[in-house]
Amino acid sequence: MRYPRFLKLLLVLSTLSIAAVNAHADKPATIRIGVADQGTGDPPTFGGSPAATVQQQQLLEKEFAADGIKVEWLFFKGAGPAVNEAIANKSLDFAFQGDLPAVLARANGLKTRILLESGVRVGIKIAVPPDSDIHSIKDLKGRRVSIFRGTNLQLVADNVLAANHLDERDLRVLNLDTASSLAALASKGIDASVNDYHLYKLRDQGLAKIIYESQTDGPQFTRQSHLLVTEDFEHAHPEIVQRVVNAFVKGAQWSSDEANRDALFQQWAKSGVGVASWKAEFANRTLKERNSPLIDPFIVGRYKAVAQAALQLKLIRQPVEVDSWFEPRYLDNALRTLKLEHYWTPYDAAGKPLA
Repeated sequence: MRYPRFLKLLLVLSTLSIAAVNAHADKPATIRIGVADQGTGDPPTFGGSPAATVQQQQLLEKEFAADGIKVEWLFFKGAGPAVNEAIANKSLDFAFQGDLPAVLARANGLKTRILLESGVRVGIKIAVPPDSDIHSIKDLKGRRVSIFRGTNLQLVADNVLAANHLDERDLRVLNLDTASSLAALASKGIDASVNDYHLYKLRDQGLAKIIYESQTDGPQFTRQSHLLVTEDFEHAHPEIVQRVVNAFVKGAQWSSDEANRDALFQQWAKSGVGVASWKAEFANRTLKERNSPLIDPFIVGRYKAVAQAALQLKLIRQPVEVDSWFEPRYLDNALRTLKLEHYWTPYDAAGKPLA
């Protein structure tokens, strides 16, 4: 008479066990985020974007702590191209990288969705040794110039050269990563470096002078960075994607608040780039302008322009479709949930603020 009861108990326990296994299977054990930066320190960190704020403030780790989900930030010295390789090897779920390498990856068949922007309207800088006779872009002809190819620095550099009736073939281009380029410039092993905010440190040390900053020539000479997710991860865990986006929007809001400007630069200084460099990088720019997560007509237009230019420069062999690449629903949900629908100003395709 007791056996039916015992069998019922076994059935109930088995059902609960299966449900628990299925519930666990619905959650990833780890969220893996690739960063197109080599990182500095232990543990590694970076600066210059709301994505860096999310990492430094451990917003994702706090979001998923109760779920027992680990968050791994994986840094790549090889920047965007190395991130693409990791995505192709299914070693990442999300990635923070620039526009050009993501376009190259899409052209090669990597299945991803862009969720939000994180670091927009960012210029490039060109620096030379302090005693150099190079004073303008046109003076670079025939000189040894470092460009980190495959990154979003390259395409802006190519556009700047074209505006001055030059191209890479007119220069003696060396493909150097950020650290190698800075070292070569400081030792006068090259004549010029196409780089980013890292050049301010060399300038302040008297080891370089900056002859050009592209953002002064207009938004068409800027580069954009974003957070993307692999299509496989999005299909398997849409609710996790939403929570990740929510955390990134919170990081973007904190990074966009002018009351946090000093604290933001102090925080980013943990990346090894000093406060003085961040102040120079963001001089005459509002935090909201640079740290907006919005996918607006300007952003879509810039990615289309990048895709078209990459095709013209034969960096890719076939056109890249851009419109369906963006998945704004998670961002829209986050903005509504956090009551930030009107916090950032959207920009039109020409880079002008929309009313």
